[in-house]
Amino acid sequence: MERRCLAVVLAAGESSRMKSRVSKVLHPVAGRPMIAHVMQALAASGIAEAALVVGRDAEAVERAAAGTGVSARTFLQTERLGTGHAVLAARAAIAEGFDDILVVFGDTPLITAAPLKAAREGLAAGNDVVVIGFHASDPTGYGRLIVRDGALEAIREHKDASEEERRIAFCNGGLMAINGAHALDLLGRIGNANAKGEYYLTDIVEIARASGGRAIAVEAPEAELTGCNTRAELAVIERIWQERRRRALMLSGVSMIAPETVFLAWDTEIGPDVLIEPNVVFGPGVTIESGAVIHAFSHIEGATVKAGATVGPFARLRPGARLAEGAKVGNFCEVKNAEIGADAKVNHLTYIGDAFVGARSNIGAGTITCNYDGVNKHVTRIGADAFIGSNSALVAPVAIGDGALVASGSVITADVPDDAVAFGRARQEIKPGRARLLKERYLAQKAAKKKT
Repeated sequence: MERRCLAVVLAAGESSRMKSRVSKVLHPVAGRPMIAHVMQALAASGIAEAALVVGRDAEAVERAAAGTGVSARTFLQTERLGTGHAVLAARAAIAEGFDDILVVFGDTPLITAAPLKAAREGLAAGNDVVVIGFHASDPTGYGRLIVRDGALEAIREHKDASEEERRIAFCNGGLMAINGAHALDLLGRIGNANAKGEYYLTDIVEIARASGGRAIAVEAPEAELTGCNTRAELAVIERIWQERRRRALMLSGVSMIAPETVFLAWDTEIGPDVLIEPNVVFGPGVTIESGAVIHAFSHIEGATVKAGATVGPFARLRPGARLAEGAKVGNFCEVKNAEIGADAKVNHLTYIGDAFVGARSNIGAGTITCNYDGVNKHVTRIGADAFIGSNSALVAPVAIGDGALVASGSVITADVPDDAVAFGRARQEIKPGRARLLKERYLAQKAAKKKT
């Protein structure tokens, strides 16, 4: 739209019902603060400027809202006197002459761009107030939108509604758009002559109509307007978000055997023809390319898995893990800040950290890269076509050359040249008959203890 819009984001929730010391809008959904989801929806709808109305944790809220392409200024709400009063905390920004003022809540992370665009289109069509509503499966407790002949006449709170009005299922979602030319006048005329002595934003509908203006309502899916006041509601929002994202991925060509057991982060990217088995968790910063297989009970965060690679079952990829095409990280393996080359195999019970593993190399079961000396991290480099025997410890910084072989059970502290074999273990000795003598000694010691 060519019209200039300011989004007023109400984000001063105290988290009292969440029993939290952290601002409500900072609680995460899919690994991202709620406020960031809302800001992303604003950006997707074409809005470039926002006024954040904040309370506690103001600086943290401002940081969480950054990085979405929406330029946000912060305004402190020092008193809690209702939604109308909260919007006016951003009076200085509203007064700058925007065409549209869009009021949204920082605790509605499921909102998408579509209803926000629809509300602004309602203003562009000449309306003064556009309320975003929803058809409730159970409208009990919600304010009802009283619509006649296409115009929104009033928002009637449940307790004030008549029996006929209570049968209306079209309910107030709380979000609304206001004609910027009249916004401050309309907001300034909201009174507080009610039991709570608060300024209710919903009164603006009747105020606008009394001034000769027009109000309408546009509809959004009920789930998109779900707000969050308790931990239980946060869990519901997380469930809805996950269901929505899983469905989108499956429609794009991703296979999930038991999708309800797969948990995604807000930025998880998964290509077509990827197979995800049950009970997989993706943290932030994950990219899975086409044709990869993620086996059951794997946890992946901050990692890239290239086409045709295989992960798990019971594998963990930590931040900085990079699996090249056809690489395999098997069961009970952990990879951190390391690149596993094309067709390389890290199959069993292994830790690879701060390392590079070359193409087609094989890392035996129980191998670890000893990357930390108690103060600093060090790098292990393993060349192409190398073979690391089981239960080996590679003490970084160390390099294993192309085609080299490390004998099982070795502790490697020096570089191994290309095509060399390295033994880093004590020589085995055999003592014939000694086992029988030791067993007799131990049995005698056990018998002596019983007598005492």
